Amino acid sequence: MKSETPGITRANEGLDGIVWNILGQTYVPKHLTEHSFSWHATFPPDTFVPPHIHPTQDEYLYILEGRLDFWLDGQDTHANPGDLVRLPMGKPHGIFNKSGATAKCLFWVSPTGKLYDLFWGIHNMSPQTPNAVVALSAKHDVNFLPPPA
Repeated sequence: MKSETPGITRANEGLDGIVWNILGQTYVPKHLTEHSFSWHATFPPDTFVPPHIHPTQDEYLYILEGRLDFWLDGQDTHANPGDLVRLPMGKPHGIFNKSGATAKCLFWVSPTGKLYDLFWGIHNMSPQTPNAVVALSAKHDVNFLPPPA
């Protein structure tokens, strides 16, 4: 894993021109070190990340545009532009775009763990079936849960 270098990752750029398709969303990695990993995410309407747990990472989202709904540790809530969402390691959460409009946010995790490699694996998966995504994720320290009631 590389060390951080000084510089600016421009608004319409990502690391090495990478753009991932992850469960119908577009992810563009912005920075990567062993200590943290960030990416810009675009959630089209009706896309979601099913409930899951990161047992070894804290995860954060800063909402840039639109509204996202969350299932956080058993509670339903939502976030709007300017809101920071904190998803502590070991706490179950799911992310849903039920707004009918595109939502954009900046994600980051700390430490990076195996998440960068997981995103490559899901991006290269064809098709991205639920069972295959769940199995691959478990090998990368992301544990998917049954849907909330």
